[in-house]
Amino acid sequence: MTASAPGPVEAQFRASVTRFAGPARAVATTVVGVFGVLATPGDALPLAFGLLALSLLTAAADVFTGSFVPAVLRAGAVGACQPWITSVPGEASLWAVNVLTITAITWQWERSPRLTGPVLVALLALGTAFGGGDWLPVALRVVVESVLARVAFVLLVRSTARTDAVRAEQAALEQATALDRDRRRREREYLALLHDTASATFLAVATADRASVAAYAARDLAILTSPDRSGDTPVDVEAGLRRVLTGRVLPVTAVWEPVPLVPAAAAVALVRAAEEALRNAERHSGADAVSVRLFPVPAGVAVTITDAGAGFDVDRVPPARRGVRGSVVERMSAAGGTAEVRSAPGEGTTVTLRWARG
Repeated sequence: MTASAPGPVEAQFRASVTRFAGPARAVATTVVGVFGVLATPGDALPLAFGLLALSLLTAAADVFTGSFVPAVLRAGAVGACQPWITSVPGEASLWAVNVLTITAITWQWERSPRLTGPVLVALLALGTAFGGGDWLPVALRVVVESVLARVAFVLLVRSTARTDAVRAEQAALEQATALDRDRRRREREYLALLHDTASATFLAVATADRASVAAYAARDLAILTSPDRSGDTPVDVEAGLRRVLTGRVLPVTAVWEPVPLVPAAAAVALVRAAEEALRNAERHSGADAVSVRLFPVPAGVAVTITDAGAGFDVDRVPPARRGVRGSVVERMSAAGGTAEVRSAPGEGTTVTLRWARG
């Protein structure tokens, strides 16, 4: 069973720690080396400077290559030279102790314990052999600090893994929510289509001959079963509105102002919502005529449909009546636009449809 690939947060954390470990080890061991030279007896200064030069070379390797071997070579060389560089004969060299401690801790951030463990045991044995009895407590301290460094690293990795898991769950939830919202939008659009097409067909049944009824029914079937009823192709909304105004029951006075092209989905919503508003005026307003105006708005277009008929109380429209709510307001909202219906008993009705790029 293979382990799953780390998430983006965990991968970034691991990469950052790996990049940091080498430079941190290089700087720390170089500083320790400088102080180690200052504490070295005078007769051993040539050896101390040689070890410092080795530390500088291996520090460059830590920064630029991240190789494992130079760090082993530096810790081993300083540990083996303890009898000559220690300031107190017979005691462990602080230079060697600190170099090994820094090396052991930083290894826990970038290397597997399967690799560093045996090498660390060998370096501790080397330090104990050349550093005297004081190295026994030193060895215990190095082991404890290495274990703590590894535990801290593992805990941080697990924390980043949990963060990745939470983010993945949140992304999945957002995707499911978006899909559900899109499904509901499509359902609302389909209900609006059903309302419009069925209403038009029923009206034809009452007022037209069989040929007209058949034509309406064929058109309705084509619209309701179309696999793609929307799109982003820019189209001329005026052309669609002109077709809608042809052959209306009420005389229509139209005002056309130059407007930009809009995506097909927005144009369909505008034309169908305007058609439903015209149909409502014909059925319910009692007006003698209706006026339509197409005009530009910032980054979009607007359409107004106005009649001087009986009007109605917008707040008292029954929920079951989908003509205004479903075929006009919800349709424009689903297309990213707005629909405003202003009316009052005896004062006529004005429907304003707007769509603008967000």
